Amino acid sequence: MAEHPLSPQPSDTKRTVERTVVLLLVVAFVFVSMVVTLPHVDVSSPGFSYTTAAPGSEPTPLRGLRQQAGIILAAGLTLIIYSFLYRDNALFKIVENLYVGIGLGYGAIMTWYLSLKPEVVDPFLRAADRSDLMEALRLRIVPILLGCMLVTRISRRFSWPSRYAYALMIGWGAGIGIPITVHTFILKQLEAAIRPIGIAELLEVWSTNGPWSSAFLTALAAPAGILLILVGTVSVLYYFFFSVERGPAGRVVSRIGVIFLMISFGASFGYTVMGRISLLIDRIQFLLTAWLGIGT
Repeated sequence: MAEHPLSPQPSDTKRTVERTVVLLLVVAFVFVSMVVTLPHVDVSSPGFSYTTAAPGSEPTPLRGLRQQAGIILAAGLTLIIYSFLYRDNALFKIVENLYVGIGLGYGAIMTWYLSLKPEVVDPFLRAADRSDLMEALRLRIVPILLGCMLVTRISRRFSWPSRYAYALMIGWGAGIGIPITVHTFILKQLEAAIRPIGIAELLEVWSTNGPWSSAFLTALAAPAGILLILVGTVSVLYYFFFSVERGPAGRVVSRIGVIFLMISFGASFGYTVMGRISLLIDRIQFLLTAWLGIGT
């Protein structure tokens, strides 16, 4: 039997089901917020923190309502962000743009109050006399001109002055950053690799306390760490040395370098995942305690 031309396609059916599920989730969220979260307006509780009241003033129900409204809004935004785990959607894009906009707006306000206002505007407005005004102008004329040159970047026709400001910024950043990077990642690494092992002190502890004593095992930790750093540094550097052909021994050293690299990458990735999991735990704890009131 031929299919009716107006019958919904599978994609349309799936889209309809998704919209229905989203609507039901929104209704469930509003219901839970109204039934569970809003009745818990306890302005006298020790955990009352979402308030703008002056220190020492008495809390009011209005402030408690603001607190609960903030919790509901934060819970809703959190759940919308996690909806991306299913797939990209319009609500997620709205919240994503909201997050970026709030971040940029907050950054602009903080730049004004922490940088532009105290360093550029106030010295001129609060100058007591002409000498103070000229002194403020003398100290700030170059940064002000460089900042104005950066603003010309918004114009395609007159953007060429911004190149000089960017060149100065990049050159200054490179001049500051390169020595710090060399000192931190090269010189300090070499210092750890060429540190004396202390074999004489280790043998003295061995002869005095024996090879299985706690004192000897404690003294063995430092030389073992120095040797490990030395082997790791040399093998990793040798792995990236491609100028000569590697023999059997060279391939073994190169393989050891690969092992050290994989351990380093794994530790870095694990540290990153641990940080993300900590954020997830914090959000789940917020949803369970502050929003749903479980465990409070």
